[in-house]
Amino acid sequence: MADAGLTALRQFSFTTRPYLAVDDATGAPIGLDDLDVRVGWMLDLISGAETELISRLWQSATFDVLAAGCDSHGRKLPMHGHVAAARLGWTPHYPDGVYVPSRVTRVVTAQAVGTLRALAYRDTAITALSARFDPATGRIAAPTTAAEYVPPGFARGVVRQLTARSHRTAGAADARLRITDMQAPPQTSAMARLSAADRQLAHMTVTDAVMTLTVTLPTTAAPTARAQWRRVRLTAAIPPHLHRRPISEWHLPTLVLDHRGLLLRCAATEAVPAADLTSGTTAVGVDWSPSTLGVAAVATQTPEGVVSDYRGFTYDDRGLGIKLARLQTEGQLLHRKAARLRRLAAAAPPAVRAQLEEKIAVLDGHRTAVGVKRAKINREMAFHFGCQVADFAAAAGATVIAVEDLTTLETRGHGHVNNNRAAQSARRQAVGALTHTAAGVGVTVVSVPARGSSALCPGCNEALSRPGGYHRAWCVQCKIGGNRDHVAAVNLAKRALLGRGKAVRKRGRNPRIRVIEHAPVRQCRDKMCPTPSRQRHRRVRRSAPAATPQVGVNQTKTVPAPQASVWDTVKPATPQGVTGSREVHTSPTPATSVVGSMRSM
Repeated sequence: MADAGLTALRQFSFTTRPYLAVDDATGAPIGLDDLDVRVGWMLDLISGAETELISRLWQSATFDVLAAGCDSHGRKLPMHGHVAAARLGWTPHYPDGVYVPSRVTRVVTAQAVGTLRALAYRDTAITALSARFDPATGRIAAPTTAAEYVPPGFARGVVRQLTARSHRTAGAADARLRITDMQAPPQTSAMARLSAADRQLAHMTVTDAVMTLTVTLPTTAAPTARAQWRRVRLTAAIPPHLHRRPISEWHLPTLVLDHRGLLLRCAATEAVPAADLTSGTTAVGVDWSPSTLGVAAVATQTPEGVVSDYRGFTYDDRGLGIKLARLQTEGQLLHRKAARLRRLAAAAPPAVRAQLEEKIAVLDGHRTAVGVKRAKINREMAFHFGCQVADFAAAAGATVIAVEDLTTLETRGHGHVNNNRAAQSARRQAVGALTHTAAGVGVTVVSVPARGSSALCPGCNEALSRPGGYHRAWCVQCKIGGNRDHVAAVNLAKRALLGRGKAVRKRGRNPRIRVIEHAPVRQCRDKMCPTPSRQRHRRVRRSAPAATPQVGVNQTKTVPAPQASVWDTVKPATPQGVTGSREVHTSPTPATSVVGSMRSM
């Protein structure tokens, strides 16, 4: 484990909802419905100005400037988006007669520049791939230099765009294509990132498990003067799991409106134990499995070499994977129905077209609801998986958790349905959840190459045989084998141990090991991996009244079989209720926060 005296700072996010809103100047209470309306007015102004600015800047010259990273005078562009936009002269436009404070304009330009910077990489990749694209065969030539390399999954998406464009243009090939030639300006979400502003627009204080956010909101849909922007003080509860965490800084949230009203997406910085990759000798490998979300195994480096007991820990998704597969199939079916109705409506009479558009709207609503369900289940399963693997690594005394590099991991050879199902699993979200939970116990998550982890023997590095089918692996030379996912996890843990001294660190990403080194992994008879505790579930009791026995008759007592719910765990519910509800919290649980008042980022 890491040294207890060393700490590191990390950021994490959480959500909450305000349960009280008052006018900052007069102290008059504001209804939560009125608050949602006023926040919606500000979000409409921000999203409209952001969409107009991105559409006006959707030119090749914009991406040339962002790729170069310099302004017209050769000076390096600042990191902050609103400062870079001010230097380049990118100013949003608002409707005539509408007054918007300059701090709100900062939010608009920061979000617009962030979107354009994210698309600058795609513009460079499209230019490089279009030069090597053959419209006749629909294929791209191999890259000649390392700078032309593009991840295969990303390249396939660009090839589909290039193929569709060649069909529209009757096979005419252009020497240099840009992102502006391939697609329209992106659609942006209605949100307000307050971190781009200063205290004149918003500031926040946190005391006694209560967060107080003061933000300037319009009083009308089209404000015409400064007086129609007033400060509103919002009060929200900090989630109970953050009450005793060593939070060093609270950051300004992002305002979003959903079906329940105003949602605050907050971020904070806390101190966690610092981990050193080169200090530990035990690693846990996590292999993504098509049947379950992941499998973990332990490998230890000793003076005699790398050893492992080849006994893996298989994650139990509690039936959520089956539910996700069903929802995915349902969403695809709704998408196909809506697409067919759109094709029929294009050539239908006006009366029939109106009826078809109503049906299309219903199908789109159902598909959106299915997507929301899938997102909730994916988040729940990702964090449950992260907690299980982090506890497994901490019990094994590991300091490193090796996961497959998702940029090189591609699902193929399992059929269209299984490939699509595995590709849409929440693996990236699970990696983020695992990184967050593992950092709390001083364990570092590193990315290792995925190629050959399930096909090669950890001992002799030769190809494995499949005597018992796809899920079984056996090495004739080393006489070791078992579940192929467990063997793959041992390979990943070995790669992390051998290459931990050559890990590449980039800001905002997990450390990456790019070179595969081999050393024989000897099978150890001693038990190395801990036995995971079984998750006990609550008993589901039916509310049906018991039958009254007849007098004078001895009846056999029948005890029904206990039924377990995949949603409920043994963790007791918090007495405070659901965090972020619209009920007023009179006496919140006090927190041991490090700071009580924090400024913006």
